[in-house]
Amino acid sequence: MATPSQGTRLSLGGSTGTVKFVGEVQNTSGIWLGVEWDDSKRGKHDGVKDGIRYFTCRIPNSGSFIRPTPSISYGVSFLYALRAKYVEMPHGSGSQEKVMLGSSNGAIEVEAVDLDKIRGKFAHLDRLREVSLDNENVSRYDETTGTIRATCPNVRGLDLSTSLIPNWETIARISAELPALQRLTLNRNRLQAPTDIPLAFSNLLQLRLNGTLITWPEVKQVTSVMPALRVVELGYNLISKLSSGGESSALESINLDSNECNDWVHICDCFQHYPSLERIVLTSNKIDKIPPPVTGRTLDVKHLSLSFNALGSWGDIDALSTWCPNLQTLTLIGNPLFNDPVHTRNSRQLAIARYPSLSALDAATISAKERKDCELFYLSHIALHGPKTDAERTLAHPRYADLCLKYGRPDERDSSQRQEKLSSRLMDLNMYYFPKESLPKPDPRGQIPPNNNLMDNTDRTILRVLPTMTLRAFRLKVRKTMKQHAAASDTAMVLLWLQMQDTSWALLDIDRDQHDLAWLGVESGSNIICTIQ
Repeated sequence: MATPSQGTRLSLGGSTGTVKFVGEVQNTSGIWLGVEWDDSKRGKHDGVKDGIRYFTCRIPNSGSFIRPTPSISYGVSFLYALRAKYVEMPHGSGSQEKVMLGSSNGAIEVEAVDLDKIRGKFAHLDRLREVSLDNENVSRYDETTGTIRATCPNVRGLDLSTSLIPNWETIARISAELPALQRLTLNRNRLQAPTDIPLAFSNLLQLRLNGTLITWPEVKQVTSVMPALRVVELGYNLISKLSSGGESSALESINLDSNECNDWVHICDCFQHYPSLERIVLTSNKIDKIPPPVTGRTLDVKHLSLSFNALGSWGDIDALSTWCPNLQTLTLIGNPLFNDPVHTRNSRQLAIARYPSLSALDAATISAKERKDCELFYLSHIALHGPKTDAERTLAHPRYADLCLKYGRPDERDSSQRQEKLSSRLMDLNMYYFPKESLPKPDPRGQIPPNNNLMDNTDRTILRVLPTMTLRAFRLKVRKTMKQHAAASDTAMVLLWLQMQDTSWALLDIDRDQHDLAWLGVESGSNIICTIQ
């Protein structure tokens, strides 16, 4: 291939990048390529050498100079990659071939005749519905217009992640020949800023652009030519600011996981212009405060994820319930408010009681019984620890007046009695943590044989919980509590066993996660062992 031009995508040694400079470098001879690598760890600088800037990088220190060599790949055409992956060339009529039985781990080898007939069936590209060319070095469409439509016209889902395609015009040319295309995945690409994108996405419903460094103005420009778009994923793009104007009226779900948004009011002002929006994911951003909204300003969404932000005040949750009064599911795990030992003990109860519309919190369903217990607990908490007058309580706790109408006003004189009644609802569970390697091996049903001495060398942790807590919510609480023993991620699996009357240990399986603890036979004083994997 001739010397590439600026903007060309390339692959070298398993790393992909974009050519940002072609030419001579001072005090050297010959042609150099200045490359901005997709993985910044592959780079050495940001385009400056000996004080001279040759190119710029979007990510600091993600650039380097390389020589043009035959080992550099500049990619292949879409149809070449498609055929290379989905069509195996015939071996010859009537040929015998040796194949390994997959279930034998290579131990059993048999001879098969006429496998070309089977290959022929898989070679019908016109029957393909889902195509994945992730990391297949697709860079262009250089066949005659109409060739893709004639080859695979029924594709509904297309994955072109980690490709060498340089621009949206190439994406549009490919998509224009896939009339049934509904799902397009372009994760980890580096597409040039769009200019005039052809109208080639009329039936597209889902678009994934995670890790592409696309900007919000570019997002709006791209989605403006996708009239049917319902879902867009934009994770890991360093997006910090949004803007209004030119929104898609059909968009129902926006995923901004792991970006840098921090201004809640700014976010809501922008999303108010999406009339069909129902789901927003803002996990792992930098939101540290949710102020009360100005009268009349609300966000009519049903599902919201705010996990792993920086929210540290219950006032944020009170304000959120005013901003999003129709919210059904909410995730808050990983915020300081839920990680602080002072708040963690009753954080789920207090969050549920403050948010009347929720049907699930942190992926655990809220039953009618659990909601009632949480709201009664909240009333008792206000009576014991809150202001003394009703006016002050209503100001500090916006749900106080509604809960008083629902359950009756907590009497100052017997608030301690009410607290005792609440305490009697709570169960004390004896928790014992075991590293996976030191836990006795369960039988095929997941049960652990009787063993009264199992807990002798293990410290006990007491957890106080409501009997109405679901097993799913209990697992989340155990994970937080046991982090002192296991450096587990927040997605790690928590396995639990309940000691039965015969001292055997019954596995509390995940298929029972929607049941509450009382239904499962857990009672105050129960012994439970756990491991995190």
